[in-house]
Amino acid sequence: MEDQLNIEKNELGNLSIRDLFFKYIRFLPFFVLSVAILLIGAYIYLRYADRVYSSTGTLLINNDQQRAVSGNDQFSNLFGDNRTVNIQNEMEVLKSKPLMERVVKKLNMEVGYIAVGKIRDADIYKQGPFFLQIFKLADSSSAFSLNVRFVNDRQFRINDGDSTFSFGEQFQNRNGIFSLERNGSGTVSSDYKITWRPASSVASSLVSGLQVAPKTQGTGIITLSFQGSNPVMCADVINQLMEEYKLKTIEDKNLTDEQTLQFINDRLDSLGHDLDSIQKIKLKYQTDNDVIDLQSQAADYFQKFGQTDQDLSVQEFQMNIADYVDQYLHDKKNEFNKVIIPSSLAMNEMVPSSLGLSDPVLNGYIDAFNKAQIDRQNLLNSNIPLQNPAVKQLTELIGKLRLNILESLKNVKATINSAIDDLKKKKMAAESELRSLPLKSQEYLEILRLVDSKQDLFKVLQAKREETSISKASNVSNSQVLEKAGAISQPIKPNKRTVQLFAILIGLAIPILYIFISELLNDKITTRYDIEKITRAPILGEVGHSFTGNSLVVSKTTRSMVAEQFRIIRSNLQFVLNKVEKPVIMTTSSFSGEGKSFVCTNLGAVMALTGKKTIILEFDIRKPKILSGLKIPKRGGITNYLVQGANLDDLIIPVPGCENLYVLGCGPVPPNPAELLLEPEVAQMFELLKKKFDVIVVDTAPVGMVSDALTLGKFADCTLYLVRQQHTFKKQISLIEDMHKENKLPKISIIINDVKLKPGYGYYGYGRYGYGYGYDYKSYYDEETPKEGVFSRFLGKLNFSKKIRRSSDED
Repeated sequence: MEDQLNIEKNELGNLSIRDLFFKYIRFLPFFVLSVAILLIGAYIYLRYADRVYSSTGTLLINNDQQRAVSGNDQFSNLFGDNRTVNIQNEMEVLKSKPLMERVVKKLNMEVGYIAVGKIRDADIYKQGPFFLQIFKLADSSSAFSLNVRFVNDRQFRINDGDSTFSFGEQFQNRNGIFSLERNGSGTVSSDYKITWRPASSVASSLVSGLQVAPKTQGTGIITLSFQGSNPVMCADVINQLMEEYKLKTIEDKNLTDEQTLQFINDRLDSLGHDLDSIQKIKLKYQTDNDVIDLQSQAADYFQKFGQTDQDLSVQEFQMNIADYVDQYLHDKKNEFNKVIIPSSLAMNEMVPSSLGLSDPVLNGYIDAFNKAQIDRQNLLNSNIPLQNPAVKQLTELIGKLRLNILESLKNVKATINSAIDDLKKKKMAAESELRSLPLKSQEYLEILRLVDSKQDLFKVLQAKREETSISKASNVSNSQVLEKAGAISQPIKPNKRTVQLFAILIGLAIPILYIFISELLNDKITTRYDIEKITRAPILGEVGHSFTGNSLVVSKTTRSMVAEQFRIIRSNLQFVLNKVEKPVIMTTSSFSGEGKSFVCTNLGAVMALTGKKTIILEFDIRKPKILSGLKIPKRGGITNYLVQGANLDDLIIPVPGCENLYVLGCGPVPPNPAELLLEPEVAQMFELLKKKFDVIVVDTAPVGMVSDALTLGKFADCTLYLVRQQHTFKKQISLIEDMHKENKLPKISIIINDVKLKPGYGYYGYGRYGYGYGYDYKSYYDEETPKEGVFSRFLGKLNFSKKIRRSSDED
């Protein structure tokens, strides 16, 4: 199996480029025919297909924020004036149906005009000789169409009616009242079709052909493309769409300004009424209560109250500090080593500082106390014991300073308490003075506050109204047309080159697919290489297809190509038999119909032409064909000798017209052919025949069906295994390989039978040597006239490989 795979992989390597070329050139007519048919189809498509045109324009959208006064402008935030432009949003607006409806109405595209032609219809947007004037529509939500057929240049009929109308004349039907008005001096053709659709319906169809995309990412430049049935219409739709977008942006800004002005005016009217009411209340309050300047009085009271309260807070803070120091010194934990050391005093411990106490005596005691603590701690850190006099002295000093500090704290706390009492009295006096103000005076201050707030808001609204009015007068669009769309008369669909190229590719693909599938599904022997890649059994020769209709094609006078092929096989047999004096040549095949009888008959004839006395044995007992092929009447034969012991000489028949050639028929078909061949009389018969004949050719039954050939193989010197082109299955070649490897049959050689030369195929396809295939063999062989059909004769005239090969050989 591995060897077979290697042979299959190397098959293309065994074929040269020239071989491959001549192998597949026979399909050239199919390629030409397929491409021609597809090109004709492409021509018909291009002629009748509807034309699609395209037009493109470019629009710049600015990110305009000039209308935003400031980031905290509440009016801008409220009415959307400071919103930035989102390009993706604007692209969706451009593709929106409402904007396209404005385009449809502006261009009057609810009405469509189509010129009806013999080949195809044409959209005559703005190019027709007339236009439809609509006076009344019966139903503006339903679409309708009018078929117009002109009788002459001035008169026409509507919907194939009997009445004729002229230009400018009104006509009425179920759809409404209309008239056709002349448009310019263009010529009038025969038939037209006028369609009317609602603007929303037309806009929906137009939006489907619109493409909006950014020209460059990160910029505000947008490309608009539209595809339609008329180049002028495509350009008009793009240009009008850009204009309508500009108008829409201005309208949106104006609408914002109008809403802002309406809001401001309403608020100014309301504030004016509120101010008038409050002013009247203020005047009446002053008159009734004789109030002149309560603000100065109230300010003085509030200032005194605030200052007293601030001083009281300072004294209370000082009292808290004194309490904290007193508690710290009374705590036994803080006597020596329990104080947290500040970063400024290394590892020394101390009591809290005065933290803002203003008594200089107390601060002096505290500083001395902290210094004594530090000195004592330094001595202890130097490993000086507590009994040391210096340490004891510092310990006594710390105790005295603690007592002095506690005594000073008593005096300081007494002073602070006295100050707090005085400040509380002042605060109560200030509160009393403030309460002494009349309650109506406080109400008067509230009235003044309301007046000020209303006046401030009124001023702001007046300024905003002026600003909005100026902005409305100066509104411009945030878009700019960079490039207008132009009418391009060259359609983009169908693209002539693309369609033709596609037709050529399809035309080439169909034959390629056919060839690929044919070779993929072909499970029969087609070429010599199909055999060589499966078995190593040698191929003795090839026999072409005979068109004569006779089984015997070899004679002294025949010079046909098939006869010469048998002569070549005869020559090749010399190398197989290796000078065997009286050879026995056995023929077999895989199954019936592969041409054993034909090959046996002509092989015997070609051997007889050398002067050797040759006999053909019809050992295919089940289906004998030798005698019938030679048109010899049936008579006794091999079975008569084996069963009845008939005289062998009486059974041998000479072949008429062929010197030295004899045949021994099979005789009556017995019920047990396989067992009959095992009889000893078979060996006796071969011995007798070898004495009488120089060459024995044995026609046996197919070895793939019965075992007759295996039984007779012991009497043969070589075996010719028949393989018929387009008849023998590839899987049956494996049987040959098995017999060749296991030597079940003597010296197996293969003959390829019924090789047909198709027009344009070339000799490289079927044979390694060719035997004259494809060349001008009329000067060498007698020509056989094949029975060909019309298609075969047509392919024969298109024999490109033959012409190419001739020219290459002449060179």
